Amino acid sequence: MLRLPASFLLFAVACFAQSASQLPAALRGIGIDQKLGDRIPAGLKFRDEAGQEVQIGQYFGSRPVFLALVYYQCPMLCTQVLNGLVRGLRPVSFDIGKQFDVIAVSFDPTEQPALAAEKKNTYVKRYNRTAASSGFHFLTGSSDSIQALTRAVGFRYKWDEPTKQFIHASGIMLLTPDAKLARYYYGVDFQPNDLRLGIIEASREQIASPVDKILLFCFHYDPLTGKYGLVIMNVLRAFALLTLGVLLTFIVAMRRRDRVMSHADKLSPIS
Repeated sequence: MLRLPASFLLFAVACFAQSASQLPAALRGIGIDQKLGDRIPAGLKFRDEAGQEVQIGQYFGSRPVFLALVYYQCPMLCTQVLNGLVRGLRPVSFDIGKQFDVIAVSFDPTEQPALAAEKKNTYVKRYNRTAASSGFHFLTGSSDSIQALTRAVGFRYKWDEPTKQFIHASGIMLLTPDAKLARYYYGVDFQPNDLRLGIIEASREQIASPVDKILLFCFHYDPLTGKYGLVIMNVLRAFALLTLGVLLTFIVAMRRRDRVMSHADKLSPIS
């Protein structure tokens, strides 16, 4: 196994710590906390894409459920989250509506079922399987129901009045048929094998271990000052340095191994 030099690891950690400390005030308090094993309140009331009042608990009981907290008019990451989820699920042999369901809940209380219906229609077509319509659920709700649900799953967000947008992080949750939080997936790109394994484990009521989180934030920064842009650049630089360090370490280790093998070949007796 390759070992990274301790000095390099400390440098990488310092880079990430510096990036986190430079987060603008607007992003402080925003994030997704892992509440693995907790059960979401089954009695929370929402409206489905047809405008019918539903309780979120009615979607549980027989199969795992992916939960995406988004808002349908989000100009940035929310669409990427849903796109990434469907993109990751399409290669998976399991079918939405048969082995698992997907619930998208808008955390904007002003959004209405008609908008949810448009979103559902888009992703049913994109997923393009026979049971998709029965397995996709796009919900809207009141502030009380939204806040109760977001608190239950650890989703922290807020409204930014100057930009008229929500500030939030990106990610999805996977729940067991018994409505317990089983896994968290962060970002906007979800690997099919990870999703498939999660479905299998969640169907057996298995709760995964906490995962490391690298959060992507949805926040409209001022392009004139570039303050938020600098935060992103620092994170990207840290990733680039970490990747470069791993590659260099790998190259050095391989060259050393080749020299050792070459030297050993020269010392070996010729039969």
